[in-house]
Amino acid sequence: LSDCGLTEEGVKLLLHGLCSNTTVKSLDLKGNNLRTVGAEALGKLLRQNKSIRSLILEWNSLGVWEEGFSFFCQGLGANKFLQRLDLRNNQINHQGARELAMALKQNTNLQELDLRWNNIGLLGGRALLNCLHSNKTLKRLELAGNNVPSDILKAVEQAMEHNQDRQAILRETQNRAYILSKEVLSLKDEKTKQFLDLMDTIDKQKEEIARSGRMSAARVSQLQEALDEQHSIMNSLKAKLQMTEAALALSEQKVHNLGELLNATKQEQTSMAERHFMELQQQNQEGADREGKLLRDLSAASEKNLLLRNQVDELEKKCKVQQDQLFQVKQDLTNTTAELKLRAVQAEERLEMEKRRFKQSLEDMESLRLKEVDHMTQHMEASERSMQDRIQRLEAIRIALEEELGQVKTAALTERVQAEEELIKVRNQARLEEQQRLEHLEEKLRLMTESRDEAQNCCLKQKQMVAEAQAKASQLSLHADGLRRRIEELQQDLNSKEEEKVTEVNKVKVELQEQIGHLQAERTVQEGLREKIAALERQLKALSSNHREALLDKEGEISLLLEKLRMKEADISRMREEEAQRASFLQNAIMAYVQGSPLGTRSSRK
Repeated sequence: LSDCGLTEEGVKLLLHGLCSNTTVKSLDLKGNNLRTVGAEALGKLLRQNKSIRSLILEWNSLGVWEEGFSFFCQGLGANKFLQRLDLRNNQINHQGARELAMALKQNTNLQELDLRWNNIGLLGGRALLNCLHSNKTLKRLELAGNNVPSDILKAVEQAMEHNQDRQAILRETQNRAYILSKEVLSLKDEKTKQFLDLMDTIDKQKEEIARSGRMSAARVSQLQEALDEQHSIMNSLKAKLQMTEAALALSEQKVHNLGELLNATKQEQTSMAERHFMELQQQNQEGADREGKLLRDLSAASEKNLLLRNQVDELEKKCKVQQDQLFQVKQDLTNTTAELKLRAVQAEERLEMEKRRFKQSLEDMESLRLKEVDHMTQHMEASERSMQDRIQRLEAIRIALEEELGQVKTAALTERVQAEEELIKVRNQARLEEQQRLEHLEEKLRLMTESRDEAQNCCLKQKQMVAEAQAKASQLSLHADGLRRRIEELQQDLNSKEEEKVTEVNKVKVELQEQIGHLQAERTVQEGLREKIAALERQLKALSSNHREALLDKEGEISLLLEKLRMKEADISRMREEEAQRASFLQNAIMAYVQGSPLGTRSSRK
């Protein structure tokens, strides 16, 4: 939109529309003759817009309208996204430069500012130089064509170089921080992998212990079922014995001896059964006690593992915090040392420059004073002659400038013929350049006439300047002594801070070594727990094998008892058969005896 000749209302509407825009990155309003309304709209745009990075306002005469320009500077101070601003040929005076300096103190994102061909002067240059002490982001500031002294320009260039170096150091520190963060993340990933591997191994061990527990529980249940079957068998045997006792009770009188034998066998059987039952209960209790001990050991081991996990997490957090603290301490050390070195170098350079200047000024002033005391009358005549020569030179310069104007006009005509495609832009630029050059020439002629008038007053002012220079020299010597004392104090503070930081770093190293020792001790404790878990597993295996052997022994004893019972039943059946045979023999004998007796014969006769 450069050189379009927009009206005040059009510029206001355009900038109001751009306030909420988020896509425009660069805005060129060169040569649109913006006034108070345009400057206020620009200030509002800078307050609200968040996308514009480059703003070109060349040839707009914004410095003429003080209220509008102050509003524009307020918007610039509140903006946090603009990076490049072009304010060439805007008739900005020293008051506008002060407003800009106040805005630059608040702005923290602007990197390039072009103020060439304005009317900033000495006061404006000083204001801009003072604002650069607080602004650390501005990398390029152009002040050519503003009647700013060379020493201020050099100081501004040094400040720009300092800001560029500072931003380069900041970029390097950011890159280093990014690399260190990557390394820290990789270390974290490795530690998490190691911790996950440990957790996996612990989980596997727990699963194996749970499997062995389930296997042992299944085996115990199988043993319990076998014992229950044996109890049922014993109950059935007891029922059978009771039946046999009921059958034998009928023949107790006949077989009393057999009854005593049976009672003895019963007592032996009951005592054997009770012994077996007590032994099985003891074995069950021992197995339950062992299982309870194993479960308690497992729960204690799991609690210890949880405690170790929590301790490992706390130690990792402490390591992270201490690493962050070390990194911040290192950054603070580097920043403070760099800033102090730069301040010391700048102070020394300023001292040397000011000493040289004042030595030269004192020497010049003394030589001039001696010449003036000796040759005051001659100097007045020489000054009149020099003024006449200056007037002649100024007339020659005016003639040469008029010739240059003619040459510029001819060059503009030739450029118009060669650049037919860009006629509108070139015409406007040529007109503005001619107007500015004419204004500069008129200002130079006016300055020459004023310098002729001022040269007559220089003789009177030179004596006052000598006295002021001597007073300034004394003040500067006092200021130099104060700066030296300040530098010594800063060096002492630096040494004390470095010693404190060294002690803190040593303390952190000692704490890290202690934490590493604690971690190693915890690792040894974990290895001991693993060995205990392995020993418990071996004990479980030994107990299971012992249970199997005991069960096999009990099964063998039960089989022996069953064989004994079968033998006893066979003996009882055999004894019953013998008693039955004896009873039959007795009956036959009795019958034979009865038949052979006289009672039997009588009964048979009847």
